[in-house]
Amino acid sequence: MVINMADLGKKYCVYCLADVTSLRIRCTECQDIELCTECFSAGAEIGNHRRWHGYQLVDGGRFTLWGLEAEGGWTSREEQLLLDAIEQYGFGNWEDMAAHVGASRSPQEVMEHYVCMYIHGNIGKACIPDTIPNRVTDHTCPSGGPLSPSITMPLPPLDISAAEQQQLGYMPLRDDYEIEYDQDAETLISSLSVNYDDDDVEIELKRAHVDMYVRKLRERQRRKRIARDYNLVTAFLGKDKKDKEKIPKRKITKEEKELRVRLRPLCQFVSCKEFEEFFESMHKERVLRAKIRELQRYRRNGITKMEESAEYEAARHKREKRKENKSSANAKWGKEEGKDGEFSAIENLPGFDLLSDREKVLCNSLNLSPTRYLTVKTIIIKDYLQKRQGIPAKSRLPSYLDKVLKKRILTFLTESGWISRDAS
Repeated sequence: MVINMADLGKKYCVYCLADVTSLRIRCTECQDIELCTECFSAGAEIGNHRRWHGYQLVDGGRFTLWGLEAEGGWTSREEQLLLDAIEQYGFGNWEDMAAHVGASRSPQEVMEHYVCMYIHGNIGKACIPDTIPNRVTDHTCPSGGPLSPSITMPLPPLDISAAEQQQLGYMPLRDDYEIEYDQDAETLISSLSVNYDDDDVEIELKRAHVDMYVRKLRERQRRKRIARDYNLVTAFLGKDKKDKEKIPKRKITKEEKELRVRLRPLCQFVSCKEFEEFFESMHKERVLRAKIRELQRYRRNGITKMEESAEYEAARHKREKRKENKSSANAKWGKEEGKDGEFSAIENLPGFDLLSDREKVLCNSLNLSPTRYLTVKTIIIKDYLQKRQGIPAKSRLPSYLDKVLKKRILTFLTESGWISRDAS
């Protein structure tokens, strides 16, 4: 007779001789009585063994609970480790749970199996009432409850030198300061402890302490985010000057500076981007109001077309120039005063500081914005240079440039020496 060595480690049911190596029921009162689950359920009795005897479940941890195949399915041992992990690490910490279950299971597999079997499956339906909103909450997500990690989630460390960190008392690895806002906030919960004999009043009092502490943490984080958003740390260290030199910005008037100081309390309610957009909108409003006043002035003088307004401005400029030439002692001063009032319609527009005095007069007389004039000027000069090199150039002038404006600009550029007379 040939004996298979693999069969020596197997266990068999004493009643039906079925293989019970993976799972068997052992009698705690009779020696060497082990039954399969079918015989045990049927109440099988053999020898001195009776069906009411005590028993214990013996398994190798390799059978499945959900009727799945052993290959690729979850074994009872893995199910036990999964339940231990969910109790130890909490719902949502799938990476820690996967490490606890074993290397054979990924965090995604652990999440899908638990949600499918223990939440949406029969166990979840029996244990979690439908009246509970959301049924299960993942407290690891940023938008969780009052104890969500988003309350104390650290911001990216500040990009400052070691000397500047020491000056501020800043600890970059923890993104904390030696002296925080409301430094003694931790005293609210430092002495708290959970006791099983606490009554309802004591429990509610401890909850109130925790809620107060969470509110203080939120306020700390809110102040840090405001400081980061408005670059208050770099401004304190004098680094923002270099950044301002890299980004060209429009000139801020004295009135706007004073208004920014008065509206600083709004910074705690809006972001830095929204704060800047607010002042940009106010600047656009002032420009539009100036343009409206100019158009109303044209209407009072009977001008209804833009071509007529250009002629009107040219005539007005000539009249004012004749008046300036009559004054001898205060000629230069009077000229500057005339410019201040004359260029009020375009002095707040983008590109005004890039114009010469003669170009400012031209744009103002033609009712042409500085940016549009600079665009036309660039196109005309570029076409002129291409013609001189023998390169055929197509006219790419904007649609808003009519014949009158084109002729005036060509004449001005010719008189100024930008192009020769044959180009005009």
